[in-house]
Amino acid sequence: MNIALIGATGYVGSKLLAEALARGHRVTALVQHPEKLQAHANLTGVAVKVQDTDALAAQLKGHDAVISAFSGHAQNDVLGYFVDGFKSIVAATKAANVARLLVVGGAGSLEVAPGVQLVDTPEFPDQWKASALGAREALNLLRAEAALDWTLLSPSAMLQPGERTGRFRLGGDQLIVDADGNSVISVEDYAVAMIDELETPKHSRARFTVGY
Repeated sequence: MNIALIGATGYVGSKLLAEALARGHRVTALVQHPEKLQAHANLTGVAVKVQDTDALAAQLKGHDAVISAFSGHAQNDVLGYFVDGFKSIVAATKAANVARLLVVGGAGSLEVAPGVQLVDTPEFPDQWKASALGAREALNLLRAEAALDWTLLSPSAMLQPGERTGRFRLGGDQLIVDADGNSVISVEDYAVAMIDELETPKHSRARFTVGY
């Protein structure tokens, strides 16, 4: 497939890029610093700012799908920066007539009890709250979106470096925990689940989650 990957040099985006290339897909990496990308026959790096909707749309045209690994965590105004950027990504994807948008979501909007989301619990770390609220707003925006065929993949509570095992569980709107109450997924296996969804869509216009 011909994929546009936004944020391809980031924490999650770099693993998505590696997984997509390993499976033989062609990837246009839309990043702020293309010089950080390692050369690959199926990889094209393009410098772009997601807030420039027209420029972004021009780069997205002709792709089979857009994957957004956009994150605003390094910014001072994390919530505002992320939400503005995400709105631009949605608008640019529609303007470019790309039918599918796959989004790296957050764990904060997953339910830990009926009607109780992880981000609203007292234990949720303050340092990640703004990012989690931004990711929840992105999910709400997608759920109100009428035109795009979107999918959002939320990770487990702990998204950490690890192994690519290809063995994990999928869920819906509830946080996945193991027998010991831990909620974990490696970034590598998260990437596997996302590219699986790209290749074989099973969660059209829906959010799903992945965990061990």
